[in-house]
This record gives sequence, structure tokens and C-alpha cells, in this order.
Amino acid sequence: MSAESNVTHRARALAPGEGETIWFLHNRMTIKATASGTGGAYGLFETWVAPGFSPPLHVHHREDESFWILDGDFTMRCGDETFRGTTGAYFFLPRGVPHTFVNESSSPGHLLTLLTPGGGEAAFVEGGRPAEREGLPPAAPIDVEKLQRIGQKYGHEIVGPPMKPAAAEKP
Repeated sequence: MSAESNVTHRARALAPGEGETIWFLHNRMTIKATASGTGGAYGLFETWVAPGFSPPLHVHHREDESFWILDGDFTMRCGDETFRGTTGAYFFLPRGVPHTFVNESSSPGHLLTLLTPGGGEAAFVEGGRPAEREGLPPAAPIDVEKLQRIGQKYGHEIVGPPMKPAAAEKP
């Protein structure tokens, strides 16, 4: 057996807070598992999402994306469907379908995200930077051109703007 095929036969344990922690857009992400550590099966990361934050509408062409809300109130859009969920809710977003989400909470939301198969988690690492301290990164404009450039490498594509929180859409 090659060394790569043995990867999934080794146990791995991470304590709370362990893993590579990055700032990506307005979020703090801790990478818990990567394709290289799961034999390509999945990538798993924990994310703290800034209040009111939404990534641009995007498509993952190579992997499905699942979210489990650990804390908070989120609206998810996938294709023509919109779902609202709070702590404990689960969402499955199939590959090839445009999707986004917004944190409707007034405090940081907390998500567990699973990419299947793995590999796409590397786009977040490449597009982010090591977290410089505890908490969320300072707010800054989203560099859509950078996301598009990185996305080409990982099969991700920006196809529209971020969502607005429900409170922002009321007159």
C-alpha cells in the first residue's frame, strides 16, 4: 500500500480549538479535516460567521456542501429554494447549484461545514490568511477577482452578489 492509501487508516483526534485557523473573508475558520487526511473523502471545518455576513452567490462544481448550525440563525439559498435554520439545523447543498447563506444573528454564528468529496477546503486556506488573534477578522471589502482566480483552481465560481439579512430587506 502507498503512504497515501494508509492515510484513512490512521486515527486522528483534535481537541476543541485545534486545527489550522484562518481568517477567510469576514469569518474565522478552523480546518478539522482535509482531503489529504481523509483519503479524499471529505474536508471538514468549523466557522464563526460575522453578523449579517453573506458570501457572494457561488457554485462548487466538484463537491457537495453540508452545514450544521452549531449556534445562530441562518438563511440558506440553494438554486430557487430558500431555507431558514437555527441552532441544530442541517442543510445539504448539492454541487453544481448556485448557493449562499447569510448570518441573520446579531452575534457571530457558528457552523460546521462538510465538503464531499474533499479538496475544496484548500480554496479557503489559499484565499484566507492565518488568524492573527482570537475572534473575527476586521471587516474589509470582498476581493471578488481574487476569489474567482482561486476558484478556477478548485472548481468554485462566483455567480452573483451576497444575500442581505432579512432585516435589511424590510422597508
